[in-house]
Amino acid sequence: MTPLEIAAVAISFAGIWLTAARRMLCWPVNLLACGLYFKLFLDVRLYADMVLQAVFGVAILYGWVAWARGQDDSGTVIVEPLSARAALAGLVAGAAGALLIGRFTSHYTDAALPWIDAGLSSFSLVAQVWTARRHRESWLLWIVVDVLYVGMFVFKGLLPTAGLYAAMVVLAAVGYRQWQMARNLCLG
Repeated sequence: MTPLEIAAVAISFAGIWLTAARRMLCWPVNLLACGLYFKLFLDVRLYADMVLQAVFGVAILYGWVAWARGQDDSGTVIVEPLSARAALAGLVAGAAGALLIGRFTSHYTDAALPWIDAGLSSFSLVAQVWTARRHRESWLLWIVVDVLYVGMFVFKGLLPTAGLYAAMVVLAAVGYRQWQMARNLCLG
């Protein structure tokens, strides 16, 4: 446990909570968390997750703009449905990304856990895009990914980060429920 990891955990928790609450402040907070985790993952040789943080930075900027444009007159972020076709496309893209990243990191780097790291990184990116597009189903994918991340981080000895991801499973369940209720209000 390092001061860097502790700061990354605290800021990430705040960012995820703000995202679940559909607060625009989530975007700059999550951007800061990405920078901290980029450095931490570099230090522990989880390269796919390190690169994922850089890609998340771009996705966060996209999400910030998308959410700013996806508000109702009162400034509330509107939750949008995810079509079956878009869900399938996202999952196929996640699987393809996992294979490509895993092959690269297993052959050309000294990555500690190349395949699991690649799979989780790829599907995290899908979940992040779905979050940026305001799909409540993003939270279901986050739950699956975060449960698996807990195991990986325990294995790597990153216990505060494993604890954060366990808390993120709970936050994702809360986020899904809140976004489900918000979507029902829009429909009803």
